[in-house]
Amino acid sequence: MLVIQGIDQGARFKLGEEPLGLGRGIGNEIRILDTEVSRQHATIQRSEDAFYVCDQNSSNGTFVNGEAVRTHELHSGDRIQIGRSVILFSTDDGAASQDSAADRIHLVGRQEADDRSSIVDEVAADAGRTYVTEPPQFEPNTVAQTLSNLQALYRVSEESVRPAVTSDQLLQRILDLTIDAVGADRGCILLNEDDAQTDLQPRVFADRRGAEDSARMPVSRSIVSYVLDKGQGVRTSDARSDARFEPGQSIFQAGIREAMCVPIYGHAALMGVIYVDITTPPERVLIAHGTHHKFSEDQLRLLAAIGRQAALAIENSRYQGALLKAERLAAMGQTIALLSHHIKNILQGVRGGSYLIDLGLKDHSEELIRKGWGIVDKNQSKIYHLVMDMLTFSKERQPSLECASLNETVSEVCELMQARAEECGVGFESTLGTDIENTTFDPEGIHRAVLNIVTNAIDALEGIEGGRIDVETAFDADADSVSISVSDNGPGIPPDQMGKIFNIFESTKGARGTGLGLAVSQKIIREHGGEVVVESTPGEGCRFTLSWPRIDDELGSDDGQTQA
Repeated sequence: MLVIQGIDQGARFKLGEEPLGLGRGIGNEIRILDTEVSRQHATIQRSEDAFYVCDQNSSNGTFVNGEAVRTHELHSGDRIQIGRSVILFSTDDGAASQDSAADRIHLVGRQEADDRSSIVDEVAADAGRTYVTEPPQFEPNTVAQTLSNLQALYRVSEESVRPAVTSDQLLQRILDLTIDAVGADRGCILLNEDDAQTDLQPRVFADRRGAEDSARMPVSRSIVSYVLDKGQGVRTSDARSDARFEPGQSIFQAGIREAMCVPIYGHAALMGVIYVDITTPPERVLIAHGTHHKFSEDQLRLLAAIGRQAALAIENSRYQGALLKAERLAAMGQTIALLSHHIKNILQGVRGGSYLIDLGLKDHSEELIRKGWGIVDKNQSKIYHLVMDMLTFSKERQPSLECASLNETVSEVCELMQARAEECGVGFESTLGTDIENTTFDPEGIHRAVLNIVTNAIDALEGIEGGRIDVETAFDADADSVSISVSDNGPGIPPDQMGKIFNIFESTKGARGTGLGLAVSQKIIREHGGEVVVESTPGEGCRFTLSWPRIDDELGSDDGQTQA
């Protein structure tokens, strides 16, 4: 399952034999941190060879392909919507799909000087994008077929823009629609790899639904080569009248009556072909010979148009892949550059402190040694916090839940930062709620989340006369949630920076900040199913509120009912 829309966009979840919980709650195997998703929203269950999504009386409902469901069998490509999040369900594996296609397709025939094809129709590669300058005159008996072709093209176009986990999944959906649209029995798509000038490789294969023939599909090399050389789609006649094939060849024995093959032509290069055919059982070949062609010129033109649409879909998929790769490389380069900058600054502090220690040792000056060690120790703490923030942000993790005192965890942060606040001339006070009982949360994670925000507040107030920080804890019985608020009377956050403060490596503290602290704090709170809310007035300070639902009842409940 791939989240394609919502706060968790890009997250993937692998399904297995066991039922999986889907929701916002801590206990779900598939956690969606969307605030409009219930704690136990739905389950994904497997029964024999099928997967089912089952709504668990959620507040906002579960939708599959836009329709509300209670229990629904999932098919590859289905879109599950819960809250504002959309999840793509897929059972396809790209490598497995390609291997399966290779097993079902057999390239036959020989390339000889006298080899000729019984081609009854040809169509140019750009037939799928013919421009009409005058209104066409339709015969009454062709209107229905034309409308059917337009509907088929619309459906193929719609599939081309639907999200897919792999390009092979996208091609499979297009091929399935193509088989139905042109009335073929079988079909396949052959492609080169990423525009490389190599032999075409089978990518996907499809049978008409209900077809009983499980034999490998013979594909004529001569037909494919002709299409590639000429850049034109072709319609061929019965294999018995095709001089390329002898009665002993597999394509003849497979009962090929007719075939169509069209190029998949992109903006700049020929990418592959779509090949479809009609078969009859071997004992009926003689009876079928001489009958009228099932494939028509209109169907060939339709297939050519589908080939053009498939090319656009493949190019779009490749462009997206290239863009994603470029973004990853850019992000990696930015990360390395920024971290190197911050580590360099920290190491400069360590070197300065080491220099003082060295001088103190030479002069036997305890004062210099103590001063140097203070600088080293301070920068050592910076390295530790930087590494811990990197580890926290870089991987998906489940909070290490335990029953603990929230007030005690917050008090530890306040005691730890009290000396730093006094050093910077900042007043520091904490007000702990008296009605907060022990609750279940990740003490180490919450400690880090609060520590990062308090550190930011102290940095913002450093050098400001009368600077003050207030830390409060509270329990909201109506919302059944706990919260921690950190307020200061500093300069506040500029309005143009409010939308960026949680972005990784976005820091308003210049060389003093890494741009990781707030992003890490937000991630930790979201892992608890909560959110960080920021209120700021320029010149008057700001207030960060970390809140999340109390989860004791959720973990203790086994009745499967939703607690929204």
